[in-house]
Amino acid sequence: MVARYGTRDAGPLTFLCVRLTVAGVLLWIFATLTSAPKISKQAFKFSIVIGILMNAVYLGGAFIAIDNGLPSGLSALIAGLHPVATCVAARVFLKERLSAKQITGVFFGLVGVCAVVIEKLEDSNGGVTKVAMVAMGFSVFGLTVGTLLQRAYSRNTPLLRGTAVQFLSSGLVLFFAANLSEQWRIEFTTQTMLALSWGVLVLSLGAVLIMLVLLARHPAARVSSLFFLTPALSTIEGAILFGERLGWLAVAGLFIAILGVRLTMQSTTPAPDASAA
Repeated sequence: MVARYGTRDAGPLTFLCVRLTVAGVLLWIFATLTSAPKISKQAFKFSIVIGILMNAVYLGGAFIAIDNGLPSGLSALIAGLHPVATCVAARVFLKERLSAKQITGVFFGLVGVCAVVIEKLEDSNGGVTKVAMVAMGFSVFGLTVGTLLQRAYSRNTPLLRGTAVQFLSSGLVLFFAANLSEQWRIEFTTQTMLALSWGVLVLSLGAVLIMLVLLARHPAARVSSLFFLTPALSTIEGAILFGERLGWLAVAGLFIAILGVRLTMQSTTPAPDASAA
């Protein structure tokens, strides 16, 4: 929804560059004021790579796809394909194994996503451009690889400074990309400022920090399963904010996706017996 609001008076990459740069600066200042742990050179390098993948590539691809007319039903696949791709890649490269119950959860999550996508495609009127499809592919790739690298190499990276480096490195990449492709197009209207505020405070600072904390504590496939909820929740937001139709199929998809996330997030190891302490 931020992409729809923010790109009305700004280029998609320009808007993202401003959002991530502001978020990175605020996070670094907060880390300095609170004497947060410093970041090592190795963690600094990994944070740059992971940040570019999880922010510049993933978000940049999603924003470009939406700006090029990608229907909301297909844009939901960006979130919906990510958990499946991460589950397979985590099993191959990180040797993370899921129980039969968790694999069933991934399946239910994908079914829930498909239910929402089918309904949204029925409401879609326009075609899909090649640029939008390529951008969507890059988006899924960036988030999946970034999630795996975050889990494998940056679990012990200081959260505040590591995330600030991710944001600032992404902002730098997007700065050059925005100047090349959009000639740095942005108008600071009321709508743009509200979208920036929401994007910085809630999405970049709030949601991303929560995701990084979860990745430090749980397998990548379990954390990524939360993205199964994105298509249905976005549909509900669209109905509230833009008056889009909210049909029974989307509602059913939401409940199926919630069931999938619940199964996937369950631990493969039994909880310790408190009576034994």
